Amino acid sequence: MGVFVTPVTPLQQNCTTVWCTRTGKAAVIDPGGSVDAVLGEIARRGLTLDRIWITHGHLDHAGGAQEMKEKTGVLIEGPHPEDQFWIDKIPESGLMYGLPEARSFVTDRWLGDGDVVTLGDTTWQILHCPGHTPGHVVFFNAQARFAQVGDVLFQGSIGRTDFPRGNHADLLTAITTKLWPLGDDVTFVPGHGPVSTFGAERRSNPYVSDAAMARTPIARPASGPA
Repeated sequence: MGVFVTPVTPLQQNCTTVWCTRTGKAAVIDPGGSVDAVLGEIARRGLTLDRIWITHGHLDHAGGAQEMKEKTGVLIEGPHPEDQFWIDKIPESGLMYGLPEARSFVTDRWLGDGDVVTLGDTTWQILHCPGHTPGHVVFFNAQARFAQVGDVLFQGSIGRTDFPRGNHADLLTAITTKLWPLGDDVTFVPGHGPVSTFGAERRSNPYVSDAAMARTPIARPASGPA
């Protein structure tokens, strides 16, 4: 598996392109913007775009999905259907953030917990991880020990939960019961900021490290530090 990251939008979202090294088939995860730049890099590397994958419906993660689909004809997979209302809000959010080109999209396949998506010879597990948004999903490749987690988890932080239908307790539960069991050796690309590993976050993340969770009841009010 190969991967490159293109920060897009003023929010510097980590638009992540992954590909099967045997077939050259690529998927773009969360094309929030800069569609031509991302497609240009895919072409430069001699790859073939095969899928668009969406972790959740926020503007900076999905605002360029429709444009990319129209320019390439590939299918969009994700997120979970609980994020439909966020997808509907993309044009409104785009105006707020100075991105009038951001558009809503119609997914070709909703994704749920336990679903599987394929890319060339690679297989990816889908984990429904609500909390930041109710329909957030994570893409996990067990063979490569790699995950794209969107805005669920960051290096040293977690997703904010003060947006509509955010839930802090749900987010903590998703991280500790769905991500941690995948293994400390899993490298993840977050929605923003630097790459990390689940093991590093279990040791040092002030919100969801093993030590922090030992001090923190899981049922907390819905509020977000980041």
